[in-house]
Amino acid sequence: MSLTAVTLPAAQLLSALALVTGALTLAVTHRPALALGVLLDLLLAAGLLRLAGDPDWQGIATAAAIVALRHLAGAGLRVGARSWRPGPARPGHRPSAGRLARLLRPQWRT
Repeated sequence: MSLTAVTLPAAQLLSALALVTGALTLAVTHRPALALGVLLDLLLAAGLLRLAGDPDWQGIATAAAIVALRHLAGAGLRVGARSWRPGPARPGHRPSAGRLARLLRPQWRT
């Protein structure tokens, strides 16, 4: 039994589990950034597992593309999170003490 006979089905199974786990993460947490991270990390693991059995240039390129996509998506989500501004406060919601202190501090003291 060769290594490819074991790693290829395991990589396919891990790819399917990555899709299910990513969808479940999104459904439970309602955080797309977290779900995308889980999905891409598991897809990367599947790609590396596939490379362990039969390393070829297509597998290397696929794993590199997943790594690049993971970094690009993470950077985009971080930039998007910084530019997001929360809407008006909900009734009965009190701002945190740090935010309240910043709101009450005179502008000339910053």
